[in-house]
Amino acid sequence: MKRLIIALCLAFSASILPAQVQPTWESINQRGYPEWFSDAKLGIFIHWGLYSVPAYASKEGYAEWYYRGLMTNDDRKAFQERVYGKDFQYEDFAPLWKAELWNPDEWAELFKKSGAKYVLLVSKHHDGYCLWPSQFAPGWNSVETGPHRDICGELTEAVRKQGLKMGFYYSLPEWKSDIHRWYVDPDDSIATYVDTHMIPQLKELISTYKPTILFTDGEWRNTAEQWHATELISWYYNTVGDEAIVNDRWGNGQQHGFRTPEYSAGITLTDRPWAECRGLGRSFGLNRNEPLENYLTSEELIRHFCVLVAAGGGMTLNVGPAADGKIPLLQQERLLDLGEWLKVNGMAIYNTRPYKKFYEMKTVTATGVSDRIDFDWKRNSPDPAISCDHFQAHWQGSFWCADDTYTFEIQTDDMARLLIDGQEVIANVKSNPQGKMKLAAGQHTIEVLYEEDELEATISLYWSSKKMPRQVMKDFRMGPMLPAQGLRVTYSCEQPAVCYTTKTNPFTKENELFAIALAFPTDELRLQLDRPSDRMTVQLVGAHTTTLPWHYEDDQLIIQTNGLRYDDVKSKGAWVFRLSQSGL
Repeated sequence: MKRLIIALCLAFSASILPAQVQPTWESINQRGYPEWFSDAKLGIFIHWGLYSVPAYASKEGYAEWYYRGLMTNDDRKAFQERVYGKDFQYEDFAPLWKAELWNPDEWAELFKKSGAKYVLLVSKHHDGYCLWPSQFAPGWNSVETGPHRDICGELTEAVRKQGLKMGFYYSLPEWKSDIHRWYVDPDDSIATYVDTHMIPQLKELISTYKPTILFTDGEWRNTAEQWHATELISWYYNTVGDEAIVNDRWGNGQQHGFRTPEYSAGITLTDRPWAECRGLGRSFGLNRNEPLENYLTSEELIRHFCVLVAAGGGMTLNVGPAADGKIPLLQQERLLDLGEWLKVNGMAIYNTRPYKKFYEMKTVTATGVSDRIDFDWKRNSPDPAISCDHFQAHWQGSFWCADDTYTFEIQTDDMARLLIDGQEVIANVKSNPQGKMKLAAGQHTIEVLYEEDELEATISLYWSSKKMPRQVMKDFRMGPMLPAQGLRVTYSCEQPAVCYTTKTNPFTKENELFAIALAFPTDELRLQLDRPSDRMTVQLVGAHTTTLPWHYEDDQLIIQTNGLRYDDVKSKGAWVFRLSQSGL
């Protein structure tokens, strides 16, 4: 009887335990994603390590890739020899990393004030240096060298004390490993490294700190099978529990994880959670060589964040602390400004879901003059008014040449066309980047049309002939009759003017729609929406004014804003209009 009772108790307890996730994509996807991540919207990324000592890259470069620059002998090699000496090695940065001003509680308090709901610390970047006392990185971690502190452990405690979720970034490969050197050894020779180093080290990290989020990286040269993705993801979920979530960087063939677009204009995929990861500037690790114009202003940050949330995503916003442990004041200011905005407008961000239309769009243009077409905007746009992705450029002008047959060539990874005297010479650079044309001596008109898709933005125009070596075209004029030098260029893009989010009011149980205007509507706000219920009320969030008058005509909801007082406007960067009991 006793055995029977024990057996029944075991069977009953097994029935109430959550089902274990199996190491298959089907089982992992069936488990799904925790709701808290889709509700959170904002997290903080932290890139801090040995690379924070030199804190150097090109003006557009990633400072955390410093060691890779030494491997490839780019400008970081010359910088290191000039500043630290020719015999100085990357390993010599370890005793220079003191972290003498680091206070994890100060960090956690700042992150809380920013409005973030989770924190992601780089526990190990591609250089293999660990921020916890890993037994798999003897002499190459922050406890045995450098700060002599368990950074992962101390920050985890401080962050959780503030009520935030804690997660870790972990680089799957390493540049410096004795077993397999990433980018040096053959990609397919990684098995021993994975089995004897990566897997046990990653399990050590997870078992010790139980991170709620796991963000892996460096996967792109290998398959998910080679990284043992299904085994590791299922083990992690079973170890940490229902709140655990992983990202989507597990190698070719991965089928799971929240999406992580990087330095983008956002995405519009809603099949699984996503959060753009980006810095306030153009680098994750602190780059002392970075110009101020690379940094988002507080208003730009707020607007970009709203665009991401409206499309169903979020943002993992990076800070790059200095080697002493202090987060630069400009970065702190941006975080605090975002937090102040969220104090007023958070109801339109947290726990929301995308509306059936994400945005009201507008066309934005900017003009300028170019002396040549030879640009590498990297992850930037050609003008602050233009979005970083999905923009167009149209160059027009004229040039002189001798009588000859010329070969024209456009180098870009996007779409571009070339017209000379109105005749198409290159119709689509992706299918045919070159074109030839016989030209008489004299002046000819030229047009180049460029359509940038996403990520890197580059375009260069070359020409050559039997008498002239290949070179970038230059010495343009703006028109046949004008002496002004250069090409006239017009940049254009479609950008959100209003962002929508929606959620159910927890008290009234009715749907609420939030219209987030990215420019303040001085007199009225026009929204292309279905006709709402006559009992709908409209309010500027944070305003003293109770409700705003509205009417509906020509398939537009028109909200009158000219009655708002100066002290009603509590926000900057973006303004939230709450449409209640709308039935929309």
